[in-house]
Amino acid sequence: MEEKVQSDSLMLELLLSGKVHFHELDSRVGPEKAALLRRQALERMTKKRFDGIGAYKLEYASVSGRNAENVIGSVPIPLGVAGPITIDGEYAKGDFYVPLATTEGALIAGVNRGMKALSASGGVKALVIKDAMARAPLFEFESIKQVSEFLKWLPKNSGQLKRSAEETTRHGRLESIEPFVLGNNVWLRLSFKTGDAMGMNMVTIASEAVCLYIEKNFEGAKMLSVSGNMCSDKKDSYINSLLGRGKTVLAEAVVKEDVLERILRVSAEELNKINVKKNILGSSRAGSSKLNGHAANQVAAIFAATGQDLAQVVESSSCYTWTELRNNDLYISVTMPSLELGTVGGGTSLRAQKEALSIMGVEGSGDPAGSNSAKFAEIVAATVLAGELNLISIQFSRELGKAHANLGRKA
Repeated sequence: MEEKVQSDSLMLELLLSGKVHFHELDSRVGPEKAALLRRQALERMTKKRFDGIGAYKLEYASVSGRNAENVIGSVPIPLGVAGPITIDGEYAKGDFYVPLATTEGALIAGVNRGMKALSASGGVKALVIKDAMARAPLFEFESIKQVSEFLKWLPKNSGQLKRSAEETTRHGRLESIEPFVLGNNVWLRLSFKTGDAMGMNMVTIASEAVCLYIEKNFEGAKMLSVSGNMCSDKKDSYINSLLGRGKTVLAEAVVKEDVLERILRVSAEELNKINVKKNILGSSRAGSSKLNGHAANQVAAIFAATGQDLAQVVESSSCYTWTELRNNDLYISVTMPSLELGTVGGGTSLRAQKEALSIMGVEGSGDPAGSNSAKFAEIVAATVLAGELNLISIQFSRELGKAHANLGRKA
């Protein structure tokens, strides 16, 4: 027993020193012990405890009335970690490990490979350029004459509408009101700042207050639905791509020629060619409005790990992957116009999910408010960039099937 304890302690020190890597542990000590040692190493690295991540049992009292109904237990999803990835963002600065919950073999290994290439090239630059959660109530009027009068009334009463919305919340701020008209129907796309919360419930309650004020103070206005699908929540839409919803975030990197050859075994010219012909031409020919390889893979795995609203993977994985040749290097970027996430509220308060957020240093409220969710968004975008880079490279080198055969199958 003493010998075993010494052996575990030695392996932990080898992990912390970088002499043994996370992905090598399974073959050395077996999957169960490997998971424990990786968790202990992360605890030492981050100075956090991850007891919840290592347990299957949910704390049911914290779930009731908040996260789920008719609970009969929990369904565990394997949780891995990729990294480190070097990020130079406005909020995310330094090296980060990223938790990914998935049942797809080879996904984490692929993201990890992309992160290795990006970090070896100097890292990723990331930036949130817009931050606003939208809700779009739908109003019906008797005639287009009433619609015209209502459109004139709106800007004159915008101050009171803003006050009505903000009386319902400590953290929400109504930033803009944009009307959209179709016949005698008017949608008001209300956009809010929501601090570190994803904010969907917050903006729904605030939007209902706005609608109530309009019905009381503009004769003939009838609110049909607090969500008229011009928001657009949990659905793919052009309006979110154009106007943004949640965080609009960018990430970019220049991958050096020697890194491309040494780690990815492909040239910049080859990568650029397949991105243009696969992600841009192929997606366009298929009728897809989103031009990327598999951004949803990374978004879904991070969302599952950190207690995000899983249905919002639909619009949150909207992504445009762009590449350019820079001599023999490769410029690569992702643009994500509607990344909807938070670090407080919803499933982020669950023990294991909160610990997963803490791996990246984004758990809870930030100081100032909104800084943690912005940091989180930059990390997600950098992770998507890593996944895109790796996928393009392995598809060009015809290693995709081989990777899944080696890592995603059991005999």
